[in-house]
Amino acid sequence: MFDVALLGYVAAFCTTCSFVPQVVCILKTRDTRSISLGMYTTFVMGVFLWMIYGVYVRDTPIIVANAITLLLAAMILALKIRDVLKEKRLSFRSA
Repeated sequence: MFDVALLGYVAAFCTTCSFVPQVVCILKTRDTRSISLGMYTTFVMGVFLWMIYGVYVRDTPIIVANAITLLLAAMILALKIRDVLKEKRLSFRSA
């Protein structure tokens, strides 16, 4: 018999791991200019809500995948916000 939970874990692994290269790249280059603040803000909120949904329906693959994805995406978002604030400070000083 096919284990549908296994399918959930494999899907969760794939989607969660897709963020690792982006996090590594940003940590290495310290460059977040190519990513959208609005997209990552919306995405982090959506992942958080999916995690809450997973808790509510008691679906472990959804909870685990979204908790890890939330951590990775929130790291990217925090670095993007840091860079946007730094850029605003620099443009304010030069004005």
